[in-house]
Amino acid sequence: MISTRILAATLALVAAPAFAENPMVGGAAMFADKNIVENAVNSADHTTLVAAVQAAGLVETLQGEGPFTVFAPTNAAFEKLPAGTVETLLMPENKDQLTKILTCHVVAANATAEAIMGMVQAGSGSHTVSTVGGCDFTVSTMGSAVMIEDGQGNVANVTIADVMQSNGVIHVIDTVLLPAM
Repeated sequence: MISTRILAATLALVAAPAFAENPMVGGAAMFADKNIVENAVNSADHTTLVAAVQAAGLVETLQGEGPFTVFAPTNAAFEKLPAGTVETLLMPENKDQLTKILTCHVVAANATAEAIMGMVQAGSGSHTVSTVGGCDFTVSTMGSAVMIEDGQGNVANVTIADVMQSNGVIHVIDTVLLPAM
């Protein structure tokens, strides 16, 4: 006879994936039935990114059907840029440059961390990712950590992976990705 405790534990393990929730981001629940913008505006850690997306006129695009994979830098990632950089990029006359930087954080696919790790493994330790903005970045892994090297040699670490959206997936990163000079 199977004990009630063993049966309950087994059922919990089997049922867990069906009830798995998106991770919290910036103190807010992320909902898989909402789009990228609808979720991002609720994250206290992504207010700079949201302001930049608005200034670049990309809100409608990122609310579109997708699928999109967005590597979403936190406010702290933007703070690592040289002083005054964010303010300068948000000026209307710098919209093209801002748009380029932001679209270099977007891949036209629904790439989960598992899929990315598979690409890296198939690529013998790294994989080149082409972004919507025309940037080619190198993705690699160390254990279960995913890292992205940008066009200037900066490395962003995925700090929260697989935040599922209705039109793709967000991976939170700790560094702003920049195009090659």
